Amino acid sequence: MARVRFRDYDADRKEIQGFLKEFFKAEADGKKHFPYLEQLHKIANRNQNVIRISLDDLWDVNEDLTTAVELNTVRFQKLFAEAIDDLLPDFREGDSQIRDVLDIYIDHRIRMEQRLHLADAGIEPGPGGQQNAQSSGVDMREIRVKFPPELLRRYEVYFTARSHFKPMSVRKVLASSIGHLIQVRGVVSRTTEVKPLLRVATYTCDRCGAETYQEITSPTFMPLILCQTAACRGAGAGSAGQLQLQTRGSKFQKFQELRIQELSDQVPVGNIPRGLTVYAYGENTRLAQPGDHVLVTGVFLPSARGTVGGRAVAAMAGATGVLLADTFLEAHSITLLSESEPNLDVEPTAEEVERLSDPDMYNLMAQSLAPEIYGHEDVKKALLLLLVGGVEIRPQAGLRIRGNLNICLMGDPGVAKSQLLSFVNRLSPRSQYTTGRGSSGVGLTAAVTKDPFTGEMTLEGGALVLSDQGVCCIDEFDKMADFDRTAIHEVMEQQTISIAKAGILTTLNARVALLAAANPAYGRYNPHRSVEQNIDLPAALLSRFDLLWLIQDRPDRENDMRLAQHITYVHSHGSAPTITDTIGGGGDSSSTGRILSLVELRRLITVARAQPTPTVPAHLADYLVGAYVEMRKETRVNREMTYTSARTLLAILRLSTARARLRAASEVTKSDVDEAMRLMEASRASVHNPPGGPHDRSRPASYKDLIYQVVRELLSAGDGTTRLADVMERCATKGFTPAQVNEVVDAYENLNVWQLNMGRTRLTAVV
Repeated sequence: MARVRFRDYDADRKEIQGFLKEFFKAEADGKKHFPYLEQLHKIANRNQNVIRISLDDLWDVNEDLTTAVELNTVRFQKLFAEAIDDLLPDFREGDSQIRDVLDIYIDHRIRMEQRLHLADAGIEPGPGGQQNAQSSGVDMREIRVKFPPELLRRYEVYFTARSHFKPMSVRKVLASSIGHLIQVRGVVSRTTEVKPLLRVATYTCDRCGAETYQEITSPTFMPLILCQTAACRGAGAGSAGQLQLQTRGSKFQKFQELRIQELSDQVPVGNIPRGLTVYAYGENTRLAQPGDHVLVTGVFLPSARGTVGGRAVAAMAGATGVLLADTFLEAHSITLLSESEPNLDVEPTAEEVERLSDPDMYNLMAQSLAPEIYGHEDVKKALLLLLVGGVEIRPQAGLRIRGNLNICLMGDPGVAKSQLLSFVNRLSPRSQYTTGRGSSGVGLTAAVTKDPFTGEMTLEGGALVLSDQGVCCIDEFDKMADFDRTAIHEVMEQQTISIAKAGILTTLNARVALLAAANPAYGRYNPHRSVEQNIDLPAALLSRFDLLWLIQDRPDRENDMRLAQHITYVHSHGSAPTITDTIGGGGDSSSTGRILSLVELRRLITVARAQPTPTVPAHLADYLVGAYVEMRKETRVNREMTYTSARTLLAILRLSTARARLRAASEVTKSDVDEAMRLMEASRASVHNPPGGPHDRSRPASYKDLIYQVVRELLSAGDGTTRLADVMERCATKGFTPAQVNEVVDAYENLNVWQLNMGRTRLTAVV
């Protein structure tokens, strides 16, 4: 039978001291840098309050000790603190620094103990205080032993996990992790106010004047009442003095409780997100607020149920009260996960960036988005740009112009609106999915709840706060009450949530891209009513959507046949059909014949979001101005069109920059602007020119008719002749591709309506 090997903690303490004094890093110039000696010097002279031990550094020196620290973190945290206590006197320069009331109290008590030692040794105490004691041979370590180490300790010891540590989800934190150092990723759902936590209670006897110390190691404690010194015990029964708590002589530490929830991409389908309580002490407080995505390194520990909030275990009336335990994570570090680094696992590679630069990748990624859903190519491209996001503008004056896109999908029942929202929710690493009927204004923004630990009112973030720097999907948007719907107006434009409830006045970040799905006012789109009557949403809300897409379910034999074939293929094979033809009409079909998986698509979107911010060159300004003015002109001519404002121009800029990021380009090009305006025109055409509408009771106007009208307008304005480049540019702003324009031009040339010159650069009217 193998003998159990017990660790020699005294030897570990000596090993720790040697590591702190001798560990160094070689710099580029060949000099040795001792990081922990430098930190010890700052702590000894009160210039630093925290010493962080990198386990990567400890691993380079002693792998066995590093493993022991990871498996028994609390014990080795104390050993490191004891080793530092022994080393600090060698780094102090002169008298100790006086920074607060507790420093004065500690300095006074130490000097008093020194005088007692000198008096016992028959030495007259001098004014020198500590120097006099040291010159007389008094060991300062013997004096400090009389006080609790935690009372004299004015620093905190924390560990930094090794770089190879893979963060866990809240769901993967099990009982086997108790006592271990772990890393957990999550989103902060609730934080409490920072409160003082009693670490060492100091009492004074009202009879003999002696001081008594009590170290507090749990959330609750029983205060001492009777003095236990020899003088009081010898006075007889019932004569012991009463102990009075001295708050100014006690040690308090900052304490804050956080509640984190697992990220949406970590939650299995059909499961409820799990949460974990995090206790932050000292310098780890006030590092996060609701909605922040954090990486927490800490020790997973249990606590007896019933001790939270000062309630004793006896309050749990029942036999199971002391058998159950709550768990928490004692934080050693809290790192905010920034927008530019949503996934810290793998850095973008050159191959991935080059793959984004492929001209066919834009169409392939759009077709890989919800491939089981047939059609909706332009809608999927718009959703792809929503996931990538535009560029946020922050002028020097402090004004912020959002870069996130807001899209509303409105259509008849059964056109896969909810399925598109569900796929985007699964695809985005930061997202929240909710429904209009099941959501309130408080559930979307933030709720004021009573904290069970402190009893105070705290803020708990809603869906929009939890999806900060991500996507919030709201289904059945039209079913929301008007009062609840107005709560998201500020979020859609200012990207913040202002709270004034129960005496709490604050502003939370809600930098989200909003994706909403709604049905028309009458269940299905009624072509005999106006657009405003069918949509039935306030203008203030509609103007905040960059794209409003109307998806109709109308009979069409050819389209219905392809849709039915697609659905039967998915049910027969369990997957979407592969792409057999080339995307965009060109390129090698072998490179685009495979649909991207969900993991590949998410990775490419993450790489695109991590690219440098693309800029808009100055030479595109006139082009954008002309396109916007043309849109405003059409609005004045056609009264049926919804209002076009400056937000429309901002939407085009956001779509253009998102398209440039998706290409991994550093600058927006004219093709990006053309694609943005094409999507804008396609969405507006779906709303303003619905087939079978009140102004088109015969047949829907095809793209050939619309392109023909554009060419006739240019020919009339140019005395019967115009440049083909002008036709291409005007049609691009209307949402038509060059292939469609060339098709119409060739068709009407064959009908002898106009003629093209030999170089295909100019059109001339025949009639």
